[in-house]
Amino acid sequence: MRIISLICFFFLLHTNAQEIISEEIAMANGDIMLPGTLSYPEGSVSPLVIFIQGSGNVDRDGNQAGTVIQSAYIRTLRDSLNHRGIAFYSYDKRTAVGANFSKLKNIVFEDLVADARQAVNRFLSDNRFASVHVIGHSQGSLAGMMSLSPEVSSFISLAGPGVSIDKKIIEQIGNQSADLGKIVEKHFQELRETDTIAEINPMLYSIFAPQNQRFLKLYTALDPSEEIKKVSVPTLIINGEADLQVSADDARLLHEALPESRLEIIPKLNHVLKEVNSLVENQQSYMQADIPLSPALLDIITAFIIENQ
Repeated sequence: MRIISLICFFFLLHTNAQEIISEEIAMANGDIMLPGTLSYPEGSVSPLVIFIQGSGNVDRDGNQAGTVIQSAYIRTLRDSLNHRGIAFYSYDKRTAVGANFSKLKNIVFEDLVADARQAVNRFLSDNRFASVHVIGHSQGSLAGMMSLSPEVSSFISLAGPGVSIDKKIIEQIGNQSADLGKIVEKHFQELRETDTIAEINPMLYSIFAPQNQRFLKLYTALDPSEEIKKVSVPTLIINGEADLQVSADDARLLHEALPESRLEIIPKLNHVLKEVNSLVENQQSYMQADIPLSPALLDIITAFIIENQ
């Protein structure tokens, strides 16, 4: 049986324009802890964004403990949207919470979808908010679209792959090394046919480690361009021209699969939602929280949410 437990702590963040209320909310999906933060402008019935993050051990702010990835892109998006009159909720991914580590042995992609669905269902019944909107980033695009209910007011795919994860990883690795990309393809083929990989290339161990193989095999069966066809709510698909991980072509594939969606390709927008002007700045943005988000991204998201609240 899946349950949600809530522990809320309230405090105010003072700003020049208004007060932002922030609540620390500890959700639980079964025995998996999903601590998160809800923030919203005081005194208004705001639309609410629920943010579903991408792959890795991403926390509610967009950082990854134990790595150089400290861009805080989710926290920065939260602050920006709050000051535009939009409430925001994000949670630590189950892979980012130390207390969950011993319980993740048999994790599958549908577990991430179930976590997202918990958050969506929790806030659909919260009458403090005018409407609920889901933003799924990168891997979270697929999890987000699979977590939707008809009561959600809109869905936004941010830098979401348009192909299955095996094709995307083959593409990403192949862009760096054609030979290594061919090995990735063989590893995925072996995994599909035998449920395991007998001899993992050392350069690919972080991807194909034994504990990841069941997750990967089941994950490869999911095609975002097929799943998005099931989405019935207003949908905005966004990618950036400066994204080094997921290309604008992925956004076009999703849009082709759901022609009634809106497509936005934003110049200078990279994978962690920052506006960058060079390859060096693009790489630095993963490690520096002070590089600003794309203003165009903020304008497009705000307008779409307000239009569909």
